[in-house]
Amino acid sequence: MELRGAVALVTGGHGGLGSRICHALAREGASLAVMFAASQDAAEALAAEIAARHQVAAVAMQCDIADAASVTALVGRVTERFGRLDILVNDAAYNIAIPFPQLEDLTDEVWEKVMAVNLTGPMRLTRAVAPIMKAQGQGRVVNIASVAGLGPTGSSIAYAVSKAGLIHLTRCMAVAMAPEVLVNCVAPGLLEGTRATANLRQEQVEKSAAGSLLKRAADKDNCAEMVLTMCRTTTMTGQTVVIDSGRYFH
Repeated sequence: MELRGAVALVTGGHGGLGSRICHALAREGASLAVMFAASQDAAEALAAEIAARHQVAAVAMQCDIADAASVTALVGRVTERFGRLDILVNDAAYNIAIPFPQLEDLTDEVWEKVMAVNLTGPMRLTRAVAPIMKAQGQGRVVNIASVAGLGPTGSSIAYAVSKAGLIHLTRCMAVAMAPEVLVNCVAPGLLEGTRATANLRQEQVEKSAAGSLLKRAADKDNCAEMVLTMCRTTTMTGQTVVIDSGRYFH
C-alpha cells in the first residue's frame, strides 16, 4: 500500500516505541492521529513536532480503549478529520510487574485492566475500523505484541497472556478482514526507553538483554521499520515477526 497520503491511527503513539512508529509513518508521507489515554501534553507535543518536521497533518486524540463508546467516538473523529482511515497500529499497552509465583498479587483488578487495554482494546479498535477499510478497498492493521506472548516470561502472567492473545487475534482478524485488509503483528523483545520497560525490575531488564544472542536490547527503530513493511506489503497477512536480538525462535 502506498503510504504517502495515507491516514494512520496509532494508539499509545506518544510512547517510546509509538513515537518512533509515528515519525516513521509521517516520514513516508502519512497523516497521523496520535491517540493518548491521559498524557495529553505529550501527545499534542508529538503531533506538533511531526507536523513541523515532516510537513504532514498530525493531531492528538484522546480515547479510553477500555471503553467501547470511547473507541467508537475515536474512529468517528479520525474519519471526520481526515476523510478516511488506512492504517491502525495497536501499540497502547498496560503492564505491571508481578513475579509469576506471586499469584496472590495477580488480583482480578490487575488481570481485568491488563486484558482490557492489551487485548480487548485492540479487538474493539480493529472491529471499528474494519467496515471503513473494507469499504475503501484497502487497509492495514499492525498489532504490537511482545515476546512475552510466545512463552511464559515477561512482567506478569496477565501481560504474557494478553500478548499471546493479541498474536492470535492477529491471525483471526486476518481471516475476518481479508482480502481488503491485511493484519500483521510485531513482537518486540526488551526495548529500552519505553514505559513498559520502566515498569520492569532491573534484574528482569539485565536478564533479558543477557539472554539474547546479540546481548543487547532490541532496537525501536527496527520495530518501526517493520511496521512500515507491514503497511506496505500486499501479500503478507496473519503473521507475527519477532524483533528481540535473538532471544526466541518460533
